[in-house]
Amino acid sequence: MRTIRVALSLLALSPLVSTAYAQQSRLLVAEKGAQSLAIVDPASGSVLDSVPERGITGHEVIASRDGKVAFVPIYGNSGVGKPGTDGQKIVVIDIATHKVIGNIAFDHGVRPHCPLIGPKDGLLYVTTELDKTITIIDPKTLKIIGAIPTGQPQSHMFVLSHDGRRAYTANVGPGTVSVIDVHARKVLKIIPISANTQRISISPDDKWVFTADQTKPQMAVINTATNAVAKWIPMEGIGYGAAPTPDGRWLLGALPDQNKVAVIDLKSMQVTRTVAVGAYPQEVLVRPDGKAAYISCEHANQVDEIDTAIWTVTRTIPTGKLADGLAWAAAK
Repeated sequence: MRTIRVALSLLALSPLVSTAYAQQSRLLVAEKGAQSLAIVDPASGSVLDSVPERGITGHEVIASRDGKVAFVPIYGNSGVGKPGTDGQKIVVIDIATHKVIGNIAFDHGVRPHCPLIGPKDGLLYVTTELDKTITIIDPKTLKIIGAIPTGQPQSHMFVLSHDGRRAYTANVGPGTVSVIDVHARKVLKIIPISANTQRISISPDDKWVFTADQTKPQMAVINTATNAVAKWIPMEGIGYGAAPTPDGRWLLGALPDQNKVAVIDLKSMQVTRTVAVGAYPQEVLVRPDGKAAYISCEHANQVDEIDTAIWTVTRTIPTGKLADGLAWAAAK
């Protein structure tokens, strides 16, 4: 009887175990050199699979709100503003089965790059660089439903305010930031930054937008109430990707030429420390619980995990060649 009871208990638990396994969160890594998407188990730090994208090549990635699907824009084989192929599709990957299940096609080359999910409407937004727009896509039907002009060339990366009403694009070559009314689909202001700027992030309270000057080792701090640069934060080297912690206390910024991550105190707006990481860090992703940050280290072909309590790299995750874009597929 005891054996039967144990067997019945295991049978009762098995659906729960399967459900828990299926709902585990995943870290997604764009492997530019391998033209694939790495699906990482963040608990073990192991790459579960590298899914071929069937395109050249994905630089960035975002997960659907239910954590089931990844969207990978196929940008091309060059850097922003440089000659090369002009990507014209977004690949859709099922995260559980590690398979390409869909494709969002444009009718011409647009170099789609930075994808985001609208925080309120759940729509997919992606920069379409060559069209000087942000394209709006229904992630359920995979249909293009609109576009928002950015008013500038080379709108490479962007962020959305947490209410979904504003977008801010980093326009690389012009060295500007466009402030956009998402609902009205119009540019409100063009903010000059420098001769060249890269990447962009926004504070959790939507009061500040940050973008890295590519001509001097400094970070621009934009006041979203005035839509003007309010302050410059000096750094050890030229900055790149950055992300805040969920509590709004810190901003972590990659310093590719220093192989470090700068930790900026958002109260004082100063760098308080740096953390040594792998070669040529690119993107920063802070885990939703704020306890860890992931740094893609392009030339080291790895992602470093930083413990935000002790500001130390506690784990290195080997990935495919040229790790770049990062996304979190949350368990639901």
